[in-house]
Amino acid sequence: NPKTKEQIENLLRNGMNKELRDRLCCRMTFGTAGLRSAMGAGFCYINDLTIIQSTQGMYKYLERCFSDFKQRGVVVGYDTRGQVTSSCSSQRLAKLTAAVLLAKDVPVYLFSRYVPTPFVPYAVQELKAVAGVMITASHNRKEDNGYKVYWENGAQITSPHDKEILKCIEECVEPWNGSWNDNLVDTSPLKRDPLQDICRRYMEDLKKICFYRELNSKTTLKFVHTSFHGVGHDYVQLAFQAFGFKPPIPVPEQKDPDPDFSTVKCPNPEEGESVLELSLRLAEKENARIVVATDPDADRLAVAELQENDHWKVFTGNELAALFGWWMFDCWKKNKSRNADVKNVYMLATTVSSKILKAIALKEGFHFEETLPGFKWIGSRIKDLLENEKEVLFAFEESIGFLCGTSVLDKDGVSAAVVVAEMASYLETMNVTLKQQLINIYEKKFYYYYEFHIVPWHHAQSNLQLLGSSESPASASQPMATTILLSISNLTTLNTSDKWNVPSVLPVSKNSQMITFTFQNGCVATLRTSGTEPKIKYYAEMCASPDQSDTVFLEEELKKLIEALIENFLEPSKNGLIWRSV
Repeated sequence: NPKTKEQIENLLRNGMNKELRDRLCCRMTFGTAGLRSAMGAGFCYINDLTIIQSTQGMYKYLERCFSDFKQRGVVVGYDTRGQVTSSCSSQRLAKLTAAVLLAKDVPVYLFSRYVPTPFVPYAVQELKAVAGVMITASHNRKEDNGYKVYWENGAQITSPHDKEILKCIEECVEPWNGSWNDNLVDTSPLKRDPLQDICRRYMEDLKKICFYRELNSKTTLKFVHTSFHGVGHDYVQLAFQAFGFKPPIPVPEQKDPDPDFSTVKCPNPEEGESVLELSLRLAEKENARIVVATDPDADRLAVAELQENDHWKVFTGNELAALFGWWMFDCWKKNKSRNADVKNVYMLATTVSSKILKAIALKEGFHFEETLPGFKWIGSRIKDLLENEKEVLFAFEESIGFLCGTSVLDKDGVSAAVVVAEMASYLETMNVTLKQQLINIYEKKFYYYYEFHIVPWHHAQSNLQLLGSSESPASASQPMATTILLSISNLTTLNTSDKWNVPSVLPVSKNSQMITFTFQNGCVATLRTSGTEPKIKYYAEMCASPDQSDTVFLEEELKKLIEALIENFLEPSKNGLIWRSV
């Protein structure tokens, strides 16, 4: 690649040895969403060479794992990211991924145009491929790209596959003959385009979670959809059609792909009202009460609803999960077969997410399970449950990642968008808004949940290790005069004899960098490092008893407790943390 070659030559010519070391002396590792980094020259960046090396390593590992590898093949998809300065685009990187495999006589199902990330795991299962690769950096900044790997079960790879693939990459760093030949995608008889077939099957399967098609076709509600300059527009339009809706109104400035994400500072709908500005103003103009926003690769969903006071309510991931959980279980109850058993029904969430599904499960009689952060853990667990003839209705992670049904074993913003539309249309017939229904859910489950979420952003390090560095986690309890610290659950491999440290039911991993605090007043707080961005995140939730419904008091109680916890445990000033509120 002449562009990335030129970058390295310029650094060498200008004596920029430190940057050369940074770029060339380390390699990307698999995080919660695969390999992800900035596009550009260097082994720790996403570029033509590192994609070729990654695919060669994956080929070597898959060849070892599957005797029928060359009969079943691999699915490859991509989003609309690109960078002129390094001649990197998701489409080009997908072609190089395919070229490596085609040169080794492996069948490749390469989508002929950009697709939502969920299409790749869906296609892996539908086509019975051994694996799938999606070239995407989801909602990351425009400079980034990524390489997301799915196993034959349709879920993202987990350990030990990730570590074994990395070992194989190290053994295959020199490009093979044919690996650079992206012309193979046009000439090889082993390349197939699954786009039309998979899109048709996906939309047909989507109807399994449509329960009020006739009502949808008659609703007076209008919906605005923004795809954040990504892949979502066409596919969300088709999903609404599959459910019987009129098409949602697209935000014209954000409808078409744009790798520069020119109308938003950050292409992440999780950021809330500030990045939803164009869609909210359009909704007001069009008299639409609901806005649905898919992130650039359409695997996440944000939702906003216009309130009676003309202000917009942007729902958090946990609030949407409460609505989804109620909806999917209510629809199951109304449509279940005569011999269906609620004890075979499951819902799942990551451990840093709200416990609202647990509260609903305790009341309704179905099972609730937690996994480690990252949808790869949810997908793998769902597959296990399905193989044991269990029924999974819904799963989520708090960072607006939702899965309704089990056609896809990854978060899916396309299906979530149309399910929200059906839920809102149904509630409209009873003159109930999404926000009103959320309040009903909390009250009926005998809990009041208040979620408060802040992300401290480190300005220097990309791999934060602060959570495992405290000498005395118990020191966090010293200023907590208003309540008592009951336990600390540490998912990092800390050698501590502290009496508060309790074993976790989840796997212990140094890479997890996650600690959970449980307090007597019903607060649960978790600190963890992000798997995709240079951030430390914290999550806090207050579960109060039915007699305590003073929301102002609960909010103040939680804020005081979290401020004390952060100040004494993370020590932001000492560790150079910069705060950013979400």
